[in-house]
Amino acid sequence: MYVLMAIFFLVVAGCEALAIRWQLIKPGNDFLNPDTFNKFFTMHGTTMVFFMGMPILIGIANYVVPLQLGAHDMAFPRVNAFGFWTTLFGGCLAYFSFFVPGGPPAVGWFAYAPLTETTFSPKSGVDFWALGLLVSGVGTIAAGVNFVATILTMRCPGMTLTKLPFFCWTMLWTSLQILVAIPPLTAALIMVEFDRVLGAQFFNPQNGGSAYLWQHLFWFFGHPEVYILILPAFGMITEVVPVFSRKVLFGYEFMAAATMGIVFISMGVWAHHMFAAGMSRTLDMYFAAASLLVSIPTGIKFFNWLATMYGGRLWMASPMLFAVGFLAMFVLGGLTGIMLASAPFDLQVSDSYFVVGHFHWVLIGGTVFGVFAGIHYWFPKVTGRMLSERLAKWQFWLLLIGFILTFGPMHVSGLLGMPRRIFTYQADRPWQLWNQLSSLGAMIQAPSYLLFVINIGWSLRYGRPAGDDPWDAWTLEWATTSPPPSYNFSETPTVRSRRPLWDVKHPDDPDWKYE
Repeated sequence: MYVLMAIFFLVVAGCEALAIRWQLIKPGNDFLNPDTFNKFFTMHGTTMVFFMGMPILIGIANYVVPLQLGAHDMAFPRVNAFGFWTTLFGGCLAYFSFFVPGGPPAVGWFAYAPLTETTFSPKSGVDFWALGLLVSGVGTIAAGVNFVATILTMRCPGMTLTKLPFFCWTMLWTSLQILVAIPPLTAALIMVEFDRVLGAQFFNPQNGGSAYLWQHLFWFFGHPEVYILILPAFGMITEVVPVFSRKVLFGYEFMAAATMGIVFISMGVWAHHMFAAGMSRTLDMYFAAASLLVSIPTGIKFFNWLATMYGGRLWMASPMLFAVGFLAMFVLGGLTGIMLASAPFDLQVSDSYFVVGHFHWVLIGGTVFGVFAGIHYWFPKVTGRMLSERLAKWQFWLLLIGFILTFGPMHVSGLLGMPRRIFTYQADRPWQLWNQLSSLGAMIQAPSYLLFVINIGWSLRYGRPAGDDPWDAWTLEWATTSPPPSYNFSETPTVRSRRPLWDVKHPDDPDWKYE
């Protein structure tokens, strides 16, 4: 249900993105008026982060984590249901703003103060937006608590923390990050409502409040949120790459330590989003250095994935295609991230399309390609049917080409000075070609998502039966039937290594001898 909800909101946010790109396809276009344009990009960003990105990752993890642990279910099934319905209710609240006077908010997905004050947003759209995020945040925290409890207490006999499947390891640290990062956003949203409804002045500089305070509170959530969205994708890639390279994961311990390093460092870099806000030189230097530090554990992961593939027998089925696409796109997004971590460079391109291109390259190139790798990998386990490889490969190439064409030119238009959030531009600016390329890329991406939906529908009815272990994989989810029974395993399994099915299939050369 989480995944279905996320796909619904992906379609909604995709339509908003297409409308935005059509508006910018030529100078002076009047397809959207300025207010509608602002509302669309506010709801597009909000939807992709809160109602598509996190729910689809939580949904996949809800299904896969108990299977990989050898457990019958999540630790708290009722909390699980509470988390889902609360998240869905939050999404409905945010979109109910379309039906109130004034429509949805036009403040951007990070809603910088004092735009959220009643002076600038007197209608109730901001209230529904804030309440929607607040309520969905409660649902996400519930999911985080459930994952931590499940992973720490419901592992099958023999599965110590050092033998966790890597996807479960990344979900453990993602959940801990959720529990630390989302409460400050919840508090900030309550303060916004206090300002708007009760006359408090937390974020109103004209009456002694601080716009700075909102930025600190929002980005204390906002930057870890990038890793909340990307760490589970790291976990999916780390499951796919070894299986389709026919090699054991290179440097498990270093990968696990790098995951912890990313989580700890990412909690202390939030203000690199605020270089242009005029912090002190000391703070600029600290946040620049801390931001550059994140690249070290991230680089360790990248080189370990490459080392796993090196010398392996690569099987370029659809999960591996999306995994390789993830690696290529994420490294480019990471490199522009290193550029933006430098305060002098950031000051030159802050609030330009360079930044828009960068974060889409990281989040779409990372999360979406990673999620598609995971979905194509685990779809046979969930449904008992194989996806069509032909349709999957068409989807991959359309998505890859469309993705590069959409977000690559944004870096150029940003370097040429195009500010973000403008609804149109004059013909004498050198931005038209780059905007047309970006809009063309968006048009190419759209049918790739349609092909994905068609592939799911077709494969559910006509797909080849998958069997229990179609990829000859090694973790516990492939030891039960496809689809699994409601209790997952008829008998609780026992493991002795990180690749329990390898041990079963190769009793003459088991992994537990070497771990």
